[in-house]
Amino acid sequence: MDSNSASENLQVIRTLMERSALYRQTLAPIMLFVGALGVGAGVLGSVLRLNAPPDFGRLWLGTAVVAVGGAFLISRRQALKAREPFWSPPTRRVALALLPPLTAGFCLSAIITLPATAGLIGFSAPVLWLLFYGCALHAAGFFISGGVRLFGWLFIAAGCFFGIPFKDGVVILNVHLVMGFFFGALHLAYGVYLYFTEKRNSAA
Repeated sequence: MDSNSASENLQVIRTLMERSALYRQTLAPIMLFVGALGVGAGVLGSVLRLNAPPDFGRLWLGTAVVAVGGAFLISRRQALKAREPFWSPPTRRVALALLPPLTAGFCLSAIITLPATAGLIGFSAPVLWLLFYGCALHAAGFFISGGVRLFGWLFIAAGCFFGIPFKDGVVILNVHLVMGFFFGALHLAYGVYLYFTEKRNSAA
């Protein structure tokens, strides 16, 4: 590694440490937004009984697209409010860490929306989504906080558990409610936790 690369890496690390508090503050509204969206999608899919793999895939793929778009707008607004550059080198590092598992999850979603290929994956898709998303959170946690890494491990553990072929199989569960719990209720709970801890830290 030459001196210029080493200097750039040190600068990125220093900036990440300085901006970790900003990232944490941005996480609260993002988690609340994503959580509300996930709960809504889980209830909608359950009520409308969108259980066929293509319908299931379209609902949750659409939910994921809206969630990513909303998270982008929220983080951009927070950066502008704090007068920070949005697409900075540290932000690129976080985005690149998230990219592989989220891309894999997106491709999986796209596959099960097609009737010709839906049967290849079926309802094992939620298990893989939990695993991919958990890996994405864990990777991002190295740049944000240890709590995000633990949150990621929770999703990985859930994916491993629901992937175990126990009696009658996981298909007996309402997969929309499972998705709504993990991608909705847990995000809401974590967002509320971040909101009140940050509020307490700001007041101290």
